[in-house]
Amino acid sequence: MDRVWQVVQRLMQHYRERWRPSETDPFKALVHTILSQNTNFKNEMEAFRNLDKNLGINPETLSKASVEEIAKHIRVAGLHRQKSVKIKKVAQYIVEKYDGDLWKVLKLPLEQARRELMSMPGVGPKTADVVLLFNARKHVIPIDRHIFRISRRLGFVSQNAGYEEVRAVLEKNIPERYYEDAHVLLIQFGRDYCRARKPKCDECFLSDLCPKIGV
Repeated sequence: MDRVWQVVQRLMQHYRERWRPSETDPFKALVHTILSQNTNFKNEMEAFRNLDKNLGINPETLSKASVEEIAKHIRVAGLHRQKSVKIKKVAQYIVEKYDGDLWKVLKLPLEQARRELMSMPGVGPKTADVVLLFNARKHVIPIDRHIFRISRRLGFVSQNAGYEEVRAVLEKNIPERYYEDAHVLLIQFGRDYCRARKPKCDECFLSDLCPKIGV
């Protein structure tokens, strides 16, 4: 599907400056992604900084901290009780199975590493794929809510397509060297133009490539 690659090329032309996750510690990246669920970037970052400043973000420390203590510091991110349970459980899992070293997982072949990450408490496909792409430099495209929405509106996939179907279509049609760009820029485009509510179709620089399905 040439249109997938056309869209990504257009995004790269439009967005000259590109945001990149700066976190090199895979466990911190894992916590970041858990905190990002159902909240905005500002609240996610504030919760992360609070947790790092007051407790420290590493498997050993968080495996020993109480759920209540973790929750207190991440309240701003919303769903703080559920997220604190996930963070504590995944920290305990990594300490018990990998001596606190998540790199032991990331050094495995892609599919094996992905299965192992997704077997951890609170880690779904998106969280696993974010860590694999940006920390382990594996060839995978994480699919978040913006990418789901854009892929459906642009007709890359059907309206009822699931995570793995969207991922497969994007990975098949985008060169591997551009997976990071594609992930980051599709999210930015979803925030700026292709919003869930009141998308800016009249201002959109992709309007000639978009059938506007479901809009």
